[in-house]
Amino acid sequence: MFNSSELSDELQTLKSEVVLLLNSKGDGVFYAAKGRADAIADQIKAALNELGEAMSEQEDHAEALIAEHPIATIASALALGVVIGFMLRRH
Repeated sequence: MFNSSELSDELQTLKSEVVLLLNSKGDGVFYAAKGRADAIADQIKAALNELGEAMSEQEDHAEALIAEHPIATIASALALGVVIGFMLRRH
C-alpha cells in the first residue's frame, strides 16, 4: 500500500535535483552580474581617463594664462581672498 521509504527516497531525490537546479541558476546569475559589473567598471575607467586628460589640458591652459598675466592673477587672488575674509567675518 503506502511505502514511506519509497516516498522518502523520492523526496530526497527531488530535493537533490532542486538544489542542483538552484545552484546552477545561481552561478549563471552570478557570472552574468559579474560580467555586467566588469563592463561598467571598464566604462568608468575610460571616463576617468578622459577626465584626467581633459584636466591636464585645462591645467596647461591655466598655467599659460597665469604666465601671460602674472600681475592680474595675483591681484585677482588677493581680491578673492579679501572677499572671502569679509564673508567669513560676518558669519
